[in-house]
Amino acid sequence: MMARHLIINLESPLMAFGGETIDYLGVIRPFPAASMITGLLANALGWRRVERQRHQGLQDQMVFAARIDREPHGGLSTRDFQTAQLAANDKGWTTRGAPEKRAGGAPTYNAPHLRYRDYWVDMRVTVALRLEPIDGDPTLDGLEKALEEPARPLFIGRKPCLPSSRLFAGFRDGDTSLAALLAHPLPDETASRAAVKTLWPEAEGLPEIEASRAYMLTDQRNWTSGLHGGGRPVCEGAIDRDKFAVEAASPEKEEQT
Repeated sequence: MMARHLIINLESPLMAFGGETIDYLGVIRPFPAASMITGLLANALGWRRVERQRHQGLQDQMVFAARIDREPHGGLSTRDFQTAQLAANDKGWTTRGAPEKRAGGAPTYNAPHLRYRDYWVDMRVTVALRLEPIDGDPTLDGLEKALEEPARPLFIGRKPCLPSSRLFAGFRDGDTSLAALLAHPLPDETASRAAVKTLWPEAEGLPEIEASRAYMLTDQRNWTSGLHGGGRPVCEGAIDRDKFAVEAASPEKEEQT
């Protein structure tokens, strides 16, 4: 049965699809995590972080596939070295523009907090997402409106990762999220590539598409406790570009040719 999917364009000079953080190392994955997309959409909707059940419900509804339209520049990531130390009287600016002081009369630690954070450089990823059940809250139309007119500034993974292009890229129909992703034409910049790296849920595969590997991806969050700890079975593979739909030429392009 054909289902409607929201197409999300993730493009930015810096992007961070976080994986399991080990001590002070903030590693990244090549595809967006379910928890990251949940947070992105919830931020666009204007939800507060304390609305944990709403976040959990949205994450549980989501079914999505993703593909890499533009590989990171040079195929490499860049690493940021960060230090932070907040004293008892330090103030930080919140989203609402009001200063917020730290609670308590003493700093939480006596030395700077050191950490490393990785980022992808100049990358572009397309996501095809649907919600199950379709009549829940929010709806795909509600998500479209939120991405077009977000309640707050949006970022892709971490706050320095501001989108460089429009996030909403239309709707596509498909029996599965992978089928909807195949129905969305590739950008011209992929013309030199024979295949496109793609990730999809194990249950959303297609007979004509062969996966290079199948594994349990731990990219979900328990929004009630705030901890990451959920997994889902996924497949990953490089799909030949001729499997994707071809964008119809506009009248202007036809005249030029």
